[in-house]
Amino acid sequence: MKTNRGALSIASAIIIAGALIACAIIWINRPAATGVSALRTDSAGPDGLSLVDDVPPVTADDHILGNPNAPIKLVEYSDLSCPYCREMNAAMVQIMNLYGPTGKVAWVYRSLPLLMKPIDASGTIPHPNSGTQAEALECVAQLGGNSAFFSFEKQWFSTFPDGAETRGATIDRAVIDSLVRKIGVDFSSFNDCMSARRYEKKISLAYDKGLAAGITGTPTTYIFTPLGNRIELIGLQSYATLRNTIETLLPSIGTTTPGIKN
Repeated sequence: MKTNRGALSIASAIIIAGALIACAIIWINRPAATGVSALRTDSAGPDGLSLVDDVPPVTADDHILGNPNAPIKLVEYSDLSCPYCREMNAAMVQIMNLYGPTGKVAWVYRSLPLLMKPIDASGTIPHPNSGTQAEALECVAQLGGNSAFFSFEKQWFSTFPDGAETRGATIDRAVIDSLVRKIGVDFSSFNDCMSARRYEKKISLAYDKGLAAGITGTPTTYIFTPLGNRIELIGLQSYATLRNTIETLLPSIGTTTPGIKN
């Protein structure tokens, strides 16, 4: 079942080969809709960290807050109708306020409205507006760049009330339009973008790629390490967990600084 969920956390210790770095990850205890979260270890990279090959690399097409060439990248798959994503967003904002100015950490936001389609035979769509919301976010980025993209995203989550994930499409669109005007994006151009469904295919493709990567819930975050490997964090993570993980990775910075792919 494709569900938005928090993580039932487990303590995971990753011993770094060659004593390069050590990274201990303690996941938050959170009610989960299905199963227990686990660290994926498809294979091990040269630094001993889990290597998840099916997560697309960061490219110039991504929405990036901070230094695009930061050695540590937090790649978050998120859904604008997801209550857990709203909580995760607050933690990510704190992380970027702390590490963003140093250029060592970047936040890569990828829309993944997993619940924009029925998940069972009933035909019920748990988050009926999430696809349109993701399209709106892309239209904002087209017109206002990454600064407008993240301004919209952060303000959206800071004002998204409990239960709004199932509100009517007309009301939801009115909230989107109001926020677009608030952040200063040209509304006429935005409305044209939305009317043309300019990013419908992009969001649908992102949905398919997320499933192909094995993502079954949001938020799901991948920490791209300085040596290019990935740590997968399933579900809602606290600011403390993210900060502790980053702190254990910081000593390895300087050995290599992978950039983005064009």
